Amino acid sequence: MKFTAFTRNDQGSGASRRLRRAGKVPAILYGGGAEAQPIALDHNQIFHDLRRDEFYASILKMELEGKKVNVLLRSVQWHPYKPEVVHVDFQRVRDDVEITTRVPLNFMNGEDSPAVRLHDQVISQLYNDLEIICLPADLPASIDVDLSELEENGTVTLEDIELPQGVSYAGGSTDPNPTLVTALTARQEVEEDEGEVDEPELVDADDEADADEEQDEE
Repeated sequence: MKFTAFTRNDQGSGASRRLRRAGKVPAILYGGGAEAQPIALDHNQIFHDLRRDEFYASILKMELEGKKVNVLLRSVQWHPYKPEVVHVDFQRVRDDVEITTRVPLNFMNGEDSPAVRLHDQVISQLYNDLEIICLPADLPASIDVDLSELEENGTVTLEDIELPQGVSYAGGSTDPNPTLVTALTARQEVEEDEGEVDEPELVDADDEADADEEQDEE
């Protein structure tokens, strides 16, 4: 994916407000062994780019001052209540340096699994993406998770899937084998009793008074 960025010299909150009024978005480009560089983006372009899932998990081609720079999207700040991008962070990417980023999981064939097809269970996805480490050339757009063999009350862990070549899991030190998916029994709806409803026994007021008097005499 390609997009255009512009250099900016003015910094500070006042300069950022002027930039936004002009239809631009302040941003920063850092990493890759070079100094951080303030840049600006066209708001309409970045707004529509951010609506595409692949923009979050792909090596992006930034055109800046006539040069193309490989970058990763690292952070986006949105206006609290307006559909407006406030600030964006990008990281430079070097071909020879591994990157750590999150990649979406692509769950497949869940409806064909025994858990769903034979036992009418539902599939609970515990992870939507996975943090990985790889060289930029090995970065996948997504990681497939095949659920066709998921059994009743079964689970799919990281060890059950095959990561793409050159890709490793970044969270191995804290949880080396996270559970990605589990099959659960669907909540059963409570059927209402259609039979006759027992009415409460009515007590005559005079009989109730007589009973109270007998209790007092005792």
